[in-house]
Amino acid sequence: MAAAKKPAAKKLSARKPAAGKPAAKKPAIKSTAAKKPAAALPTLKVSTVTRWKPQKFMAAHASDKGQQFRKGLRSYASYRDLGISKATGGVVQAHVIRLHGPCDPKVVSIRHIHGVQFQFLYMLKGWMEGEYNGRRERFEEGACWIQPNSIPHTVLNYSDDCEMIELILPGTFETREL
Repeated sequence: MAAAKKPAAKKLSARKPAAGKPAAKKPAIKSTAAKKPAAALPTLKVSTVTRWKPQKFMAAHASDKGQQFRKGLRSYASYRDLGISKATGGVVQAHVIRLHGPCDPKVVSIRHIHGVQFQFLYMLKGWMEGEYNGRRERFEEGACWIQPNSIPHTVLNYSDDCEMIELILPGTFETREL
């Protein structure tokens, strides 16, 4: 039996580095299990070997010239590049992401995947709700999570003061909308 043809996924260009209230006292991560398994989705190819180049000492302070938040991959977010890509020869990308409110699901809720070896996020301020391969999660201040290569995910909602740090290997990677 021949497989049904799927519409082509929208491919975005490779992602390169871009330049409130206290959290409530409750668990940092809340999840709800998926009701049914997701359909098979594409997996983006990513190098399986990280070739580390000699690293350089670096320090980045929020007050340093060039440490402002800038526009980046998403129109509803700004990014503060932490200089890690330059210090690691492009092996790791690190930035602070600030999401701009109010959240508009028509703009932010675009299902997508990233071709990464490693993607780590840590919630600095506020909260964000997302869906990760059928699993709904709410991340609050102090929460962290890892998004494996090509996990389908969607931002669902976030607070007006949402701010997180993100570390990604490799420093340049593909993002594809589904």
